[in-house]
Amino acid sequence: MNALRNDCFALPPGVNWTPVNEALERLRARLHPVVPIQDELPLDQAVGRIAAADIYAPRAHPPSSNSAVDGYAFAGPLTQVPAQLPLVQGRSAAGVPYTDTVPAGYAIRILTGAVIPAGTDTVVLEEDCEVIDGQLHLNGTLKAGANTRLAGEDIQSGDAIIAAGTRLDPTHISVLASVGVQQVSVYQTLRVGVLSTGDEVKPVGASVTDWQIYDANRPMLSSLVARLGYQVVDLGHALDRSEDVAEALNRGAQQCDLILTSGGISAGDEDHVSKILKSQGEISNWRIAIKPGRPLALAMFQGTPVVGLPGNPVAAWVCTLRFAAPAMALLAGGHWFEPQGYWLPANFSKNKKPGRSEMLRARVRDGQVEVFGSEGSGRVTGLAWSEGLVDLDEHAQDIQPGTPVRYLPYGSFGL
Repeated sequence: MNALRNDCFALPPGVNWTPVNEALERLRARLHPVVPIQDELPLDQAVGRIAAADIYAPRAHPPSSNSAVDGYAFAGPLTQVPAQLPLVQGRSAAGVPYTDTVPAGYAIRILTGAVIPAGTDTVVLEEDCEVIDGQLHLNGTLKAGANTRLAGEDIQSGDAIIAAGTRLDPTHISVLASVGVQQVSVYQTLRVGVLSTGDEVKPVGASVTDWQIYDANRPMLSSLVARLGYQVVDLGHALDRSEDVAEALNRGAQQCDLILTSGGISAGDEDHVSKILKSQGEISNWRIAIKPGRPLALAMFQGTPVVGLPGNPVAAWVCTLRFAAPAMALLAGGHWFEPQGYWLPANFSKNKKPGRSEMLRARVRDGQVEVFGSEGSGRVTGLAWSEGLVDLDEHAQDIQPGTPVRYLPYGSFGL
């Protein structure tokens, strides 16, 4: 698989604040899968993996026409009632088909899932008929093919049933198993490194002073990466020293296909992530018109893409979902995605200024969208409270209760 170019994230001269949709299109255009194709996996090990090639059905589903009900099979249609049909000896059951041909004008006992015997094409429910002295008595009309499933009506042999880039979930496994696929070609799992930085940040369990905070970002991002189906590589926490940051990034470049960092990406004295990326790699700060979120650092370090996220947990969460999640999907061999949004009435008021898109932590109750009481980027309680985001575009908006707003549930990001 070809690596990304070192200058793939470079912006054209004169680019200032970039609208969200434009930034997403630029990012999408510059990425491609970076993981190699793994040897084929047995079907029972393929769930959660990304198909590396289109998969075709080796067999039809169903392979033979069969009955959808318990009843009696005969050659349809039945247009004149009442009618009587003599029964042949025997029956057709699932797994034990009737192998002879049913003569014209005769009927045969058939059970659900059984192959439709030769000479018949229609099934009457046993509740809609009765057998008297070896004769099937019918009192209602039936069209030809009633209560049957035709061979190949779901899948024809040779049909493309799974597209390359599909993340295989249990429903895909069912489809593959139904036509006898035993092994699938998949991409290797994307390895995502997660790095936190900052002297004020301490790992959970460490001793802290009043001017220090526990690291919320690394556990949050690691859990998010794992939930999306990728392999987490914990790069730990680096202090605000160039040598510490460089050492962590070097480890990440050797072990990972992508690195997520949080904090240290601005232009301050202690923003060593951006300094190392500038001096030893290629970095571009994309000034995206989104709130919450500051410039998103997109870089290449020793051939490995780096996404530099803001340090505030809410901004890191939003930027990861909106930009890093679809980017990871594409790098992993999957499809770039746009989250599915739903227009629902607001249960809040907001006078939004023009200029930037805003993503509000939100949830739906009684068919209406409510938002968290504070928009502060440090309010981690709002993340746990929320079940999705309200997506407000860059235009000025006066939102009152009842105004339709676009709601993005977290499930639409793959969570």
